[in-house]
Amino acid sequence: MALPKYKTSRANTHSRRANWKATAAATVNCPNCGSPALPHMACPSCGNYRGRTYRSAIQPAHTK
Repeated sequence: MALPKYKTSRANTHSRRANWKATAAATVNCPNCGSPALPHMACPSCGNYRGRTYRSAIQPAHTK
């Protein structure tokens, strides 16, 4: 197996790794309440998915 003859420079390393970017998660609007939610998942604000309520909405403890 071949071995590198020279050390890879930082510029070459950084330019190779420049395409390792994380992409933001795609969101859709909930048809029930209109808040953004992940596709194929229950809405975090109202708990509905495809017309069914799977759990009650998660409310933060500090807001009432």
